[in-house]
Amino acid sequence: MVEHCCSRAGIADECAVSLIVPVLNEARIIQDTLLAVRGVRGCYEVIIVDGGSDDGSLGLVSAAIEGDPRFKVISSLRGRGNQLNAGAAIARGPVLLFLHADTQLPDTAIQSIQHALEQPGIVGGNFRLEFEGPGLASHIFTWLNSLRRWFGIYYGDSAIWVRRDVFIRLGPLASARLMEDYDLCRRLERTGPTACLSPPVITSARRWRHDGVIGTLIVWTVIQWLYLIGVSSDRLARLYYPE
Repeated sequence: MVEHCCSRAGIADECAVSLIVPVLNEARIIQDTLLAVRGVRGCYEVIIVDGGSDDGSLGLVSAAIEGDPRFKVISSLRGRGNQLNAGAAIARGPVLLFLHADTQLPDTAIQSIQHALEQPGIVGGNFRLEFEGPGLASHIFTWLNSLRRWFGIYYGDSAIWVRRDVFIRLGPLASARLMEDYDLCRRLERTGPTACLSPPVITSARRWRHDGVIGTLIVWTVIQWLYLIGVSSDRLARLYYPE
């Protein structure tokens, strides 16, 4: 039986966490993601923010969430930063969880966040990340992500979460199509202690299965260093999402 109400920390009928899911042409995967979300235990709301899908994603979303009052669908300007900002602007929960459409949460995600916030000073964090599939490449990418987390580096596919009051102090996410998650990560790490939670989220391996393992590693590395030396996110997006 799935538990949808939480009484921890004085929270009764209010949502403990606002999950914000940006969607843009995710018809192939969005139903699996929302099925995993509906299985999460605890009190939460889900704000799905569409950036102008034209592949039938919204119809699939409507079918997947029909009759579930925890879900709300809104639209915004295209760009993951814009979409996440739009969701955060109407969120009711004291914690914001930014969930990519190709990432699936564990059913204990809300409980993990609440336990982490019992530690003094925690401002936010992410989840341990695993790539789907049993192959060697999936294990390598999972290990690489665990390694860079030790250096305070993580991205949106690991389900970044943050106290809402901290997010408001930090200001909105960058509106560009790329690196808004890394920008948030860097600002969070400068603000206070963060936590990397388990069980892990499971994310899609579609990028490197399409572009190849070596090619994906090269692109990721080049984009991160170009961003750090000041290349604009818009220019990097054209490299990451070639027309």
